Amino acid sequence: MPATPSSRGSGTGTVTTAVPARLDRLPWSRWHWMIVIGLGTVWILDGLEVTIVGNVAGRLAEEGSGLDITAAQVTGVAAALYVAGACSGALFFGWLTDRYGRKKLFMITLVVYLGATAMTALSFESWWFFLFRFLTGFGIGGEYAAINSAIDELIPSLYRGRVDLIINGSYWLGAIGGSLLSIVLLDTDIFPKDLGWRLSFALGVVLGLVILLVRRHVPESPRWQFIHGHGEEADTLVTAVEKEIEEEKGEKLPPPAGEITIHQRKSIGFGTIAKTVFGRYPRRAVLGLALFIGQAFLYNAITFGFGTILITFFDVPTGSTGYYFAVIAAGNFLGPLLLGKLFDTVGRRIMIAGTYVLSGLLLFGTAWLFDSGSLSATTLTACWCVVLFFASAGASSAYLTVSEIFPMETRAMAIAFFYALGTAAGGISGPLVFAELTESGVVGDTALAFRIGAALMCAAGIVAAFLAVNAERRSLEDIAEPLSAVRAEEKSAGA
Repeated sequence: MPATPSSRGSGTGTVTTAVPARLDRLPWSRWHWMIVIGLGTVWILDGLEVTIVGNVAGRLAEEGSGLDITAAQVTGVAAALYVAGACSGALFFGWLTDRYGRKKLFMITLVVYLGATAMTALSFESWWFFLFRFLTGFGIGGEYAAINSAIDELIPSLYRGRVDLIINGSYWLGAIGGSLLSIVLLDTDIFPKDLGWRLSFALGVVLGLVILLVRRHVPESPRWQFIHGHGEEADTLVTAVEKEIEEEKGEKLPPPAGEITIHQRKSIGFGTIAKTVFGRYPRRAVLGLALFIGQAFLYNAITFGFGTILITFFDVPTGSTGYYFAVIAAGNFLGPLLLGKLFDTVGRRIMIAGTYVLSGLLLFGTAWLFDSGSLSATTLTACWCVVLFFASAGASSAYLTVSEIFPMETRAMAIAFFYALGTAAGGISGPLVFAELTESGVVGDTALAFRIGAALMCAAGIVAAFLAVNAERRSLEDIAEPLSAVRAEEKSAGA
């Protein structure tokens, strides 16, 4: 069968395509920036959401806020419900994403998120606040599955690692914005106690609407299209992108490196997905679970309550916690930004294991200093900034890892599964346990939570040192062959 850069066949028959190779050999262009902006900016929204809730916890607990709720309920119950919603949304929308496509679902999940956030701003009772925190998380969970799969399928293999890490790390740009916004919106000289926190959620809705408009121009994944019976659409899309990039660069693109033959299918059952992930790739399944549990406990258990720590142990005023959180948020963003390229050059295994273990060891040191009474609000923030510089790069690599080490047909569901399972283990129990430990006012209790997070990060790093896949600069189809791929013996038999 002669090689060709186009897809041949339509419907759900057998199709030969060079689409993956054509996408991977593209140079960086304006089209890729459009993908990054259209899809990546949602993490800014997530960072804005979580940070605002953490910073307004003290204000919501004050008399006159408009809600009968305690700070522990905000950082504990509401945080756990948000994460529970994210886990549920990831699984529900992840399955739909693999079945109906990336584009449909990353539009629907953003709408769900926006609607729930708007209703959170209108909360008049604690149960209403809790309900819409859950639904906000439900939308965000779906975003994680739909967007991470789309990003990795659209970005060339040469840049995939750093782009994925930086996009996931952009969460912390939202965290910076949330921190600084909370300073203004919690200032009672500007806004009443029962209005400022509502406006903070309303601003998130406005930003989300802008993202929704930009996202309309992000295309469906051609990789999803050619497997699910839309080979001609995939070929047309990639051809248009190639033409656009050749005009931008002023030169012809090199020929693609190869092609793949697949049996097209409309959907994949849960049984096939489970058998593939745990039967064909058990070591990769252990890796994904370890990475997600480690990062989920550290982030969801500890950063949710950072403002409460400052207030409880260092007497920082409620309206000033945003300054401190903005600093550690900056450290979090700089980690993936400055270390991201190394995941494509030095390699996945060394960088994933290194960032997890190093952040865990630094967190152990922070816990010891905190327990000994050697830290102030400023020095604790400085320690956190260093810890999270490395932890953020590691945490972002968890999403990259599970997105690229399993077959195309299971990608969104694999992201959803490991996100949900890991986050449920560390992200639901973490905030509940940590809120109680922090509320006790005992330094040793809070230091214990730090040590648990540190131990899990170190353990995940050790697992990565043995099990991480050297996926840098490799095609997704080379890392994990599609379930629909026609093997060499089948081609010979049909020749």
